[in-house]
Amino acid sequence: MDAVAAEDSHDLGRGALRAAAEADVVDVGEIGGIQRTYYRSVSLDPTWLFLSLIPGGIGFVLFVYGKKQQRWTILGFGIAFMAYPYFTPSVGALVGGSLVLGALLWWALRMGW
Repeated sequence: MDAVAAEDSHDLGRGALRAAAEADVVDVGEIGGIQRTYYRSVSLDPTWLFLSLIPGGIGFVLFVYGKKQQRWTILGFGIAFMAYPYFTPSVGALVGGSLVLGALLWWALRMGW
């Protein structure tokens, strides 16, 4: 499909251009799109969406508790727990990141931070 003839600026047509765009982040303007937009496949896996609420909630509680108690280690881990789900592409990475952050938090508190 010719980019000039495309009715929808997000329509990438068929073939190699579509495959290149669906592979990862591609500037559609570079492959002949009408409007400069960035296309990235977004996973709306319901399991991931639901599980990402858990570390976000834990992070919020840690953040509020750390702020009230002026314990900067807990506050920092709260921010980390709230932020890292945005960077995890799969359920396994989400669970693994939670376990790693939880272990680091436990270790930091045991060391007296």
